[in-house]
Parts: sequence; structure tokens; C-alpha cells
Amino acid sequence: MSTTYSISDLAKEFDLTTRAIRFYEDLGLLQPERTGPGGRNRVYSGRDRTRLKLTLRAKRLGLLAAHRKQVEEQMADLQANLDEIKVHQREAKALLAKSELKISKPAAKAPATKPAAKAAGKKAA
Repeated sequence: MSTTYSISDLAKEFDLTTRAIRFYEDLGLLQPERTGPGGRNRVYSGRDRTRLKLTLRAKRLGLLAAHRKQVEEQMADLQANLDEIKVHQREAKALLAKSELKISKPAAKAPATKPAAKAAGKKAA
């Protein structure tokens, strides 16, 4: 005699709601036998249990793949931001070095000129 499972057994084992198991049944992934009045009781086989286990594993892997893709996209965005910051940092350092160079060199002194009033006064005398 092969092992059978109730919907409650599978729900407890896989930490699912009975509604979730019925959903997988509606998708055609599980095909329990029906017993009792009007076929109200579901009896799941070892095959149904294995299919549910594989379905849940595939779902987890799919979610992991989606999460991984999201993280990789975020990493690419962060790397682009970091590259842009590096460019701005190099530009800022270059501008700073250029301005420090101008400050460290004294400006050439213009030749001294006599004020116009003094020059005019000497000519008048």
C-alpha cells in the first residue's frame, strides 16, 4: 500500500495554507483522488507530494533568480555612480591644483607710475 496524504498533511509539511495547495491543484500540478460524499476529501499520492516539493523548489529558485537580477542591476547602478564620482573627483583635484599653482606664484608687479596730480604739479612749478 502506497503512502497517501491529506491536504492538511501536506499543508503542515510544507508550511502552506490549504488554499495554496488547492491553487496548485487548480493549475493542474497536483491531481489528488477524491473520496467521501461528493468527492469532497482530497487524497494526495506520493507523486503529488513530490510534485509539490519540486514546484515549491522551482518557485524559490525563480524568486532567487529574480532577486539576484535585481541586486545585479542595483550593483551596476552603484558602479556607474561610483565611476561618475571618480571622474568628478579627478576634475575637482585638477582644478584645485591649478588654483593652488596660481596662488603660490606671486603676481608680476606693474612698474610704479607717478600719480597724475604729482606729475601735473611738477610741470606747473
